[in-house]
Order: sequence, then structure tokens, then C-alpha cells
Amino acid sequence: MTIIKSYKSLSLNGEILIPGDKSISHRSLILSSCAIGMSTISNLLESEDVFSTLNALKTLGVKIKKHNQVWNVYGNGLGSIAGFKGQLNLGNSGTGVRLLMGLISGCDCEATFVGDESLSKRPMKRVIEPLMQSGAQIESEENSLPVTIKGSKIPLPINFSSNMSSAQVKSAVLISGLTSSGRTNYYEPILSRDHTERMLEFMGAKIKTSSCEGKWKISMAGLPTLKSVDFKIPNDPSSASFPIVSALITPNSQIMIKEVLMNKLRIGFIKTLLEMGGKIDVVNEKYSNGEKIADLIVKSSKLNAINVPANRSPSMIDEYPILSVAASFAKGKTTFNGVEELKYKETNRIAEVVDNLNRLGIAASSTQNKIIITGNNHKVVKGGIEIDSKLDHRIAMSFLCMGFCSSQPIIIKRAQTIQTSFPNFLESMKKIGGNLIKSNQRLPK
Repeated sequence: MTIIKSYKSLSLNGEILIPGDKSISHRSLILSSCAIGMSTISNLLESEDVFSTLNALKTLGVKIKKHNQVWNVYGNGLGSIAGFKGQLNLGNSGTGVRLLMGLISGCDCEATFVGDESLSKRPMKRVIEPLMQSGAQIESEENSLPVTIKGSKIPLPINFSSNMSSAQVKSAVLISGLTSSGRTNYYEPILSRDHTERMLEFMGAKIKTSSCEGKWKISMAGLPTLKSVDFKIPNDPSSASFPIVSALITPNSQIMIKEVLMNKLRIGFIKTLLEMGGKIDVVNEKYSNGEKIADLIVKSSKLNAINVPANRSPSMIDEYPILSVAASFAKGKTTFNGVEELKYKETNRIAEVVDNLNRLGIAASSTQNKIIITGNNHKVVKGGIEIDSKLDHRIAMSFLCMGFCSSQPIIIKRAQTIQTSFPNFLESMKKIGGNLIKSNQRLPK
């Protein structure tokens, strides 16, 4: 078990290197495997979650090799995994398992999906329900892993209206629809991150997003010929959120983060921090592979509480834990609305955030769909507690960042979970002045 202690830091300064975007890394591997010919992927996030997806594709027979820091994926076209029968272990990767469930459901093959303790508790009914429309046979005892899918020999196009906004469910449906002869239609109440749609269009699929009767409709023609492409993965805004908030709350700080993904459906947290008074300058904006990127300059700031609207949640669903840390140092009461989906992540993030903030002396509470935090108006927190990450990488990193402004250390148990999304977190944060120490010692009881 990895234990990391976080101590009060004087300031954070310099340029910090952020890994490639996790969402786009998963998708680039899976969609490249469906193309014809060799695709190249540079700046792939080399984390445990992404390697779970990569190794699952290799198990399915896809040839993937690394050469001079670039990953080469040799695609054999749609349906090329037909005939496979076996087990796919996705470790802790919720994105990987759900997107690959879509791939299997649309192909004449059979796979049993398994994962680690955390992933095995996460809900899969939201993906199973629409994918069954493809004609796939799906077995799961309690709508959780293990899940066995026998894909359809002649996949049917899916027409599914979701009551929730989930990029993973949407992507699973679209990937399943690649091998159907008709048109796949997916409806969601609020537009979720659209990397799958952008990448499919970039590769040659005919896909359209439009407003339809109060929902967003994503429509795609089946059996596209996906061309092989050269992907350069932009840097992950979700990973960037940790040094951004750390610099905002730590006095006398100024950091730079280069080439961060600025997709408008991923940067709700930046909008929120700007509204709170955060000093974040967005410079050198440009486009890469159909996605907007930019450099960020972040300076320590006096933050003020705000009321965050529910309709912003799909664009920052992964950032609520670290935003809760920012709210803890703000002046006034911050309310995050529309956060119910946080219950279904690696942990119940609503419960974990509220419980641990209260242990640190920050007044925090929740309802089914809200988190309410009364900030301490930029005071140092006491610290001196030990937190079990419960294998949730974002809980681990968020409270390590909080330790930079605590008088006594905050200790995170099972911090090895950080490897799933930000493998160089410890080294990168230490390089800019974050006072982090790996340890096998715990606080005395």
C-alpha cells in the first residue's frame, strides 16, 4: 500500500507537465482499432486505466506497438474481432469497460468483462440497457461486473433516449452502432463530452448533433469506412485541475500549464473557478485534431463562494472533489447543484468529500443532488488526519492538494490509485514546490 503525506507548502511556481487526456486516450486506441490501416498516437496517457484498455484490445487480437514514444495501432476495420471468445480484465477503468462493451455488442464474438474491487461495484445497467437493442445477449447477475456479452451477428441500430447525460453510455452506443447497417440515434438531456463524436467525424464517419424536442440528438450512419489517422492527444484538463486549484489556494504562487484541452464540454471547472475570482489566464489558443487547446497561467487568488448551476455538471463531473477543496478556502457558502452522478464513481464522492472536509474542520453537507460548503475565508486548515482513498484517484489527489494549505500533514492511504490517471503526479507537484512525501508510516492512533 502506498502512503503519501502532504505538508504545508510555501508557494507553487514554474511550469508543470500534465499527462495526455484520459478520455481521448481511451477513445483513440479503440477507434484506431476499428479503422483500416495504421494509426499513430502521440502523448498517449500511459496510466493503468489506459493500459487496461490497450491490453484488452491486444487480447482481442489488435496489434499495438510503441516506437519512439509514439504508439502505432494496426486497425483491420469494423468487425475484425469477430470470433473472439474469452475474458477481458479492465482493472479500474470505467471508461474502458463501458466503451469496449459497445464494441463487443456490435461484433460476432463473446467476452466476459471483469475488473478490480472498485470497478466491480460500479453500475453497468445504464450501458447494458441500450446495448441490448443491438441484438446482443448480455448476462449480469446484479447489473455489475462480471458482465458477459455475446455480440450480435447482424447488429441492429440503437435508438435510445437517456434520462441522464453520460459520455460513456453515449460512446458505447455509438461504437456499437458502427457495425449496424442503419442509423444509430442517441438522445441526452444535457450535452455530455463529445470526444467520440469529434473523433469519429475526424476519421470519416457521418455523425450529426442537433437539438430535438428538449434533448440533444446524436445521429450516426452505420458501416462507415474509418480512415487511419495521426492523433496527438492534448493534455488532460481533469489532471490540470489539481495544480490549478493548488496554485489558486497556495499564497505567492504562479504556474503555467501548456497545451491543455479546452473543449467547452470539459472546462466547466475553469468557468467556475473564474466566477469565484480565480486568476486564470488562457493564452496561445489553437486547434489540434479538431480539439481546442491552450496554455494556462494560474496565480494565487482570493476566492469567493458561488452557486454553481446543475446544468454545468456534465462538463465538470470529475472535478467536483478538487472544486470542493477550492470552495473550502473561499469566502462564503458555495453550493454545487446537480451532483447526484458523483455517487456512482469510483466511490460515493459526495459522501467522501463531505465526510473528509468535516474531519478537517470545514463545514460541509449534502442532499441527494447538492454539496454545500462554507469556506474558511483563506485560512490554513488544521490537517493532521489520515484519509483512505478507497481506490478513488480523484479523492486521493484532491486531499493531497488540500495538504499544501494545512498546518499539519494530510496523509492519504492507498495512494497508488493515482497511477490510474496521473502517473507522475507526485514528481510533477514536487517540482513546482508541492511538499509531498511518500511514506510507509501512519499517524499514531
